[in-house]
Amino acid sequence: MSGADRSHAAGTAPDQDPGRAAVASAYQRFEPRAYLRNNYAPPRGDLSSPDGVGPWKLRCLAQTFATGEVSGRTLIDIGSGPTIYQLLSACAHFEDITMTDFLEVNRQELGLWLREEPGAFNWSVYSQHVCLVEGKGESYQEKERQLRARVKRILPIDVHQHQPLGTGSLAPLPADALVSAFCLEAVSPDLASFQRALDHITTLLRPEGHLLLIGALEESWYLAGEARLAVVPVCEEDVREALMRSGYEVRDLRTYIMPAHLRTGVDDVKGIFFAWAQKKVGL
Repeated sequence: MSGADRSHAAGTAPDQDPGRAAVASAYQRFEPRAYLRNNYAPPRGDLSSPDGVGPWKLRCLAQTFATGEVSGRTLIDIGSGPTIYQLLSACAHFEDITMTDFLEVNRQELGLWLREEPGAFNWSVYSQHVCLVEGKGESYQEKERQLRARVKRILPIDVHQHQPLGTGSLAPLPADALVSAFCLEAVSPDLASFQRALDHITTLLRPEGHLLLIGALEESWYLAGEARLAVVPVCEEDVREALMRSGYEVRDLRTYIMPAHLRTGVDDVKGIFFAWAQKKVGL
């Protein structure tokens, strides 16, 4: 989890905004494998302790999907980065899943895992942990087969555009639900840009649809190989206010404080937030 785990990806194309152009330029040096090593290998990738950041995120997602309220036919993962863990609980509840990322290298990394190609990152520890948390008696192989079958496409995205998926998108719109992990704060030069990006992705969601948002608290930078990437620091109240301004009812908002032994020098993250929000009717 760069800065905790950033799905850092949905970046921005160079345009009239120099801040966003700088973000896009910096992400051209993003190294997916370095990011995965920093955040999904031990110590952050150690799922054996219930107090770890990995188990906390997976538990938040599993518990929310277990309510049965977040379901439908279509789900879009906004700024997937090179990771798939954020969809392991979702895939039982949506039959058509779209993954997205600004960077081609991240889309390629996702493709390796989805096609079960040699050299793909091994997510089996995460899949096993989700099966354990959900307690349905499902094997991790079954879980992974279901996710692979339900991801229908991997598309480019730019959350700083009014139409983040572009015109004539191949994704069915509007979606019944959105998931986004470590994306918006990682590609926004300031809070105003973070708010606009949230507004933009909200247009992809149907009224009364659900958004599950995970991100870094009070982080200003993270490393992904040679890339040192800027992050807009946000606090819990910033997240709550941004969601409300974008027309959501905040159903749940939890925070996790990053323990000292997981502050490994790959970022300056202080904690993680998990938000479950529902889009209001008429927006």
